[in-house]
Amino acid sequence: MENSKLERINELAKIAKERALTPEELSERDVLRKEYIAEWRRGAEQVLDNTYIQTPDGKKHKLQRKYK
Repeated sequence: MENSKLERINELAKIAKERALTPEELSERDVLRKEYIAEWRRGAEQVLDNTYIQTPDGKKHKLQRKYK
């Protein structure tokens, strides 16, 4: 995520502590938050996709995705 977007998220959070956000600011914040969370999830999934578990007998197993 671009630094300017992260700075804007932080700026909106600071404004929200001082006063109520306008409807435009609320919608902008929601869009930026969703984008941030989606990017964070992609990064976390990449890490987990490249993670292996080593059993005591020395064998390595790729993590399996847990489906609901």
